[in-house]
Amino acid sequence: MALLFKEMNHVAKPFAYLARFSARNPIHVILTTLIISTAAYLSVIQYYFSGWQLDSNSIFSSNTRDQEQFFQECTHYVKEPSSRAWGLVSNGVAKDTFTRQHYYLFDMNFQTDNHSIPLPELENTYFQRGNEKYVLSSQLDLPTILESSDGTQWRLKASNNYLIEIQRFFVFLYKSCTTHIHESDPFDLFIIVMAYVTMMYTLVGLFTDMKKKGSNVWLSLATIFNSIFALFLALYTTECIIEAPVNIFSLVEGLPFIFVIIGFKYKVKMAAYALNKVEKIGISKKMTTDKIIFDAASHVGGRLMQDHFLCVIAFVGCSIYASHLEALTNFCILCSFILSYELILTGTFFAAILSLKLEIYLIHRSTIIKQTLEEDGVVPTTADIISSAESKSETSIFQSNTTVAFAKLAIILLFVIIHFYNFGTKWASYTFSSFYMNKGPKLLPDFIKNARASDMFNEGDVVSIAPIQYYQPSKSYHQVEDLLLSVLSYISVAIRDRFVSKMVFFALIFSATINIYLLNAARLHTLFTANELYKKTSSITSLNLTSKATTPLKSLSPLPVPVPKTISEKLTERKSFNTISNVSTYVIPECSTDGEESDSSDSSDIQRSIEDLEKDLNDGKVKTLKNKEIAALVVNSKVPLYALEKQLGDTTRAVAVRRKALSILADAPVLDSERLPYKNFDYDRVFGACCENVIGYMPLPVGVIGPLIIDGVPYHIPMATTEGCLVASAMRGCKAINSGGGATTVLTKDGMTRGPVVRFPTLKRSGACKIWLDSEEGQEKIKKAFNSTSRFARLQHIQTALAGDLLFIRFRTTTGDAMGMNMISKGVEFSLNQMVEEFGWDDMEIVSVSGNYCVDKKPAAINWIEGRGKSIVAEATIPRDVVKKVLKSEVSALVELNIAKNLIGSAMAGSVGGFNAHAANLVTAVFLALGQDPAQNVESSNCITLMKEVDGDLRISVSMPSIEVGTIGGGTVLEPQGAMLDLLGVRGPHPTSPGENARQLARIVACAVLAGELSLCSALAAGHLVQSHMTHNRAKKPEPAPHVSQPITAEKPKLRKEDLARLEEGSKICIKS
Repeated sequence: MALLFKEMNHVAKPFAYLARFSARNPIHVILTTLIISTAAYLSVIQYYFSGWQLDSNSIFSSNTRDQEQFFQECTHYVKEPSSRAWGLVSNGVAKDTFTRQHYYLFDMNFQTDNHSIPLPELENTYFQRGNEKYVLSSQLDLPTILESSDGTQWRLKASNNYLIEIQRFFVFLYKSCTTHIHESDPFDLFIIVMAYVTMMYTLVGLFTDMKKKGSNVWLSLATIFNSIFALFLALYTTECIIEAPVNIFSLVEGLPFIFVIIGFKYKVKMAAYALNKVEKIGISKKMTTDKIIFDAASHVGGRLMQDHFLCVIAFVGCSIYASHLEALTNFCILCSFILSYELILTGTFFAAILSLKLEIYLIHRSTIIKQTLEEDGVVPTTADIISSAESKSETSIFQSNTTVAFAKLAIILLFVIIHFYNFGTKWASYTFSSFYMNKGPKLLPDFIKNARASDMFNEGDVVSIAPIQYYQPSKSYHQVEDLLLSVLSYISVAIRDRFVSKMVFFALIFSATINIYLLNAARLHTLFTANELYKKTSSITSLNLTSKATTPLKSLSPLPVPVPKTISEKLTERKSFNTISNVSTYVIPECSTDGEESDSSDSSDIQRSIEDLEKDLNDGKVKTLKNKEIAALVVNSKVPLYALEKQLGDTTRAVAVRRKALSILADAPVLDSERLPYKNFDYDRVFGACCENVIGYMPLPVGVIGPLIIDGVPYHIPMATTEGCLVASAMRGCKAINSGGGATTVLTKDGMTRGPVVRFPTLKRSGACKIWLDSEEGQEKIKKAFNSTSRFARLQHIQTALAGDLLFIRFRTTTGDAMGMNMISKGVEFSLNQMVEEFGWDDMEIVSVSGNYCVDKKPAAINWIEGRGKSIVAEATIPRDVVKKVLKSEVSALVELNIAKNLIGSAMAGSVGGFNAHAANLVTAVFLALGQDPAQNVESSNCITLMKEVDGDLRISVSMPSIEVGTIGGGTVLEPQGAMLDLLGVRGPHPTSPGENARQLARIVACAVLAGELSLCSALAAGHLVQSHMTHNRAKKPEPAPHVSQPITAEKPKLRKEDLARLEEGSKICIKS
């Protein structure tokens, strides 16, 4: 329902704060809810069923039968004094009547398929028929174990056959339902049936919706238990507090309507909002799980409370209007309480469960990221997933999602079965049959009623006929069952002890405390990972204010107007080591992070000598020095340029000091200006990861193309470039590709390579090593050694080549969602050392871990042929009319151009992997925008573009065998580049399918190249390449630098139409020639 009252958003704030509190203390809330709901459950069961009657053979009973209960199950007859006939009496009369003799008749049925086994001999056997013996005894006592003459032991069973009892129960239900159907109004019956069908549909929809949102079972179960708890709390309130009982039959009939009214859509929306937000944001110091739960509760709280309030008002009004109908009134009151408790539990119990789900996800996510960074990009199971295709091994059944889901449901079902079994609720024979089935009295056997037998009983004697008792021969598994039952019985009895029960209670409290502690520790682990990955330079505002407040009054005086200086004076000033520069200075680190100081130019400012500054440096007081003083130490070679970050502990301040020092050392006044920016950048992510001796950052314009539909999913692809027309041209290609249904991609190979070179004393030894490495034995040994270097590394294949006595070995391995070159190098180095030390190649000399046989950041035919990184093929079909209207060309012209230029022309030039128009343009622009290594553009741009005419339409494809990308590590740790990866939805390691983010990024890169190839080739075929460049980039001449003698005019030079026409004609002639 739409939000009718905007005020409900304000009313929902307390609900959101309640959810936030529950998210902060999930275990406390869950335990409290369980305890309260369990107490309500027991009270409700006690009210409706007078307590669950435990079976006499329950594990919680003693070894002896419960005689009181057994007596209640008997049928009692008394011999009347007047007529000397047998009369049926109640349990109470039979128990309270003072008779001369009370007899118990036991019908003992011995069940066995082996008729050769003799039956046990029993005392007081009154009558025998086949395998049945009737024993008449004066004591209500029945042996549980009997023994035959041949030593066979007979064991007492609780009942004859559970399956028969179940069958009887369902037969009874069938007859009862048939009777009620014939007696009920067809319309009422139709409504009830449809309500139950709708309830089942709602349940199925809950599991389906939750699975789509990212939770297979647990959130769905939490949602159902949330409603069950609300039902029991409401029943307890109506039955035990306000004394407005609801008949159980009314509850059974009305339960599906309550179910459908409450529904689960808001819990699904709340879970979807939270899961989507944590998926987008990931690990962050600023966005914790309780804040996510608060936002989710605020998002759905208004409509949730509005719908519940309206339903409660409707039920209350109905109860008032129908106050003369007690059953309807009580049911409406019950529904009101169910909705109220449902609302409260959604903000407490469900919010706590959802918070735990997010906490577990974040802990898992942070662990993966930490391991990924440690192993340079390899996440768990990635290597196994990819290498399994190489080894052609079958997927284990335990890796199947269906099997896992089935196992979860089986465990839950087993738990329910054990629950019912433990509590002895023989639901087919005791619970339901006692409530809904009339067993009737047992008839007095004829051998008791005949004349001879009647003479044996005196007037007033009572005969109690016990239920049939079944015996069967004892088997081996009965011993195991007895042992198990005795242990459980012992535990049950022990728990009843006053001391033991208190110990169990305190153990429960201790366990809950430990769980809370572990959850908080896990949160600290997640927070630590967030600090490590996303640590930003914090601006301590309070310290800034304190610093300004404690500044001497003289510093608040107006600054003197600077006198212009000549360039030579400035250079002389910078070269003077002990002269303090009067240009912009920088802040003390404790007070700022932007690197600026507020030094006064007052002449009383004391200038310290290098000796004094060096003394403070040696005493560890370098952080207390001003930036200009630290710069003086750098200039005097007292502090290395590269060590500023470690010395100062502030990366931004280190950049500011380095700029000041270099402005003196390199005579570079430009570093004193803002032309190369350095402020407002997170250098903590750069330090030790991306760059050294940092003096600032280089802004690049970032454009976006798209949406480009790739495998049915639209993507907006960022591109960082300074070349005009590139983004516009690729955008036109995206439009043309989308008109044909989008691009289709195929990944053919995924494996990064490293190629060391080794040397042997003789060619014969080199050749022998090559043969060994190519053999199955060599491959397996090297693979085992390589895989042992990492928790995640998995070697796929080894390729060798021989040049003289030099042996080149190309390792291909998985890297997950990152490049992983450090991990590969470590594995290669260890494998080579194992060859020398363990595998018998002690005369091998390792020339280089990288022998240019990889090949990394260099053009090479091996990358073009064998592939490196991700090998992608992307294809699209462009309709004929789109080629004409959007691309302004013809299909035949494009096909002819591609053959002449990209295929024949590249072959004539001897190109390797360069059978394309400008793949490197797109690859580099996307790499720069997404934090990839720009130098790997060399091999990543290997591409062959193919075009052909199919049914009048244009089919274009690009095959790129060596795209080297990663979504974690390197430049992706920088926030702007990471934000662009977020734009594509591929940042960091994939949470469920390791390596999938990097593979998807490679597909996106290939499709961007496809769009650029299509548009540029169309421009060349149409002959307006030069025209577009002149229109976009060359029509405006660059403005001259300001000069005193040459004033700047506002008029902009324009390109005449005649020039445009001439350029267009010339470009056509150039292309045709």
